[in-house]
Amino acid sequence: MTIPDLGSDLLAVMIRTAIVYVCLVVGFRLLGKREAGQLSTLDLVVLLVIANAVQNAMVGENTSLLAGLLAALVILVLDLVLHAAADRWRPIRDALDGEPTLLVDHGRILYANLRKEGISDRELAVALRQNQLLTADEALYVFLETNGQISFVKK
Repeated sequence: MTIPDLGSDLLAVMIRTAIVYVCLVVGFRLLGKREAGQLSTLDLVVLLVIANAVQNAMVGENTSLLAGLLAALVILVLDLVLHAAADRWRPIRDALDGEPTLLVDHGRILYANLRKEGISDRELAVALRQNQLLTADEALYVFLETNGQISFVKK
């Protein structure tokens, strides 16, 4: 399979940037709900490497200031449009945000949900302690919210 070379004129930069943005949004949505403030060292390295890897895919051979600014503008506009669409249409919001995930139910840790969301026992224990709980037994419910935050309902 060959992928067409879109070239590096400004229209091509816009199209390439939009394609990369949409692919990354879908990819990160599929990977989970972690919030930027909760990124591990490995998560941060992945973000930095991806940023470097997709740069050429967005601007191609056109390394001019204008092409870089145009790529940034396209990303910002797409981000605004996607947020506005998510605010207006529930199916888009649900596709982008998903649903909160129950991690602890009546003090019982749901290990399958932890694995599905990529949260370790250690990360859950830290979150419990940050909310003045020593063990999961002290929580009625613990949720991983759609924004990546972990919320608690104490017994």
